[in-house]
Amino acid sequence: MTTPPAAAPFRVVFVCTGNICRSPMAEVVLRTLAERAGLASRVHSTSAGTGDWHVGERADHRTLAALERRGYDGGLHRARQFTTDSFDTNDLVIALDRSHERILRGWARRDDDADKVALLLGFEPQATALDVPDPYYAGPAKFDEVLGMIESATRSLFHQLEPAIRPGSRPTSLPYGAGS
Repeated sequence: MTTPPAAAPFRVVFVCTGNICRSPMAEVVLRTLAERAGLASRVHSTSAGTGDWHVGERADHRTLAALERRGYDGGLHRARQFTTDSFDTNDLVIALDRSHERILRGWARRDDDADKVALLLGFEPQATALDVPDPYYAGPAKFDEVLGMIESATRSLFHQLEPAIRPGSRPTSLPYGAGS
């Protein structure tokens, strides 16, 4: 008797401007949530930037410090740029603000690509804004604040994904918030 192949993981990419502040935070938070729930093999979390300014670089030192203060490890991150091929390799494309959402929808080659794009804060029922602010020009306190926003919204996203990614299931549609 042969063992059936394992279901492919649900692939999520978080996208911000340079892939050194906000999107690496979200990538690490989702990965950690999946690991803690015993679902690390069912979710693949990555991140990318709309620009190429920081490709190959580590996350901003303030991002790494904020993550560390909350018990996360972002040390393996290396910035990369989102490409149109990224639509093919991901099930969900999460923009950190509306400018990224517009860019990503503009890069979509077909309706299927555009339907994968969602705003992170669109998953947060308590959100009072749609954009996760860019902390790049601010100090450590802003990085901590932004990480708190990302943690809350990413938890909401994970809670929507979790029932569909449990072993024996495979998402047939995107969770609430995607494509809206």
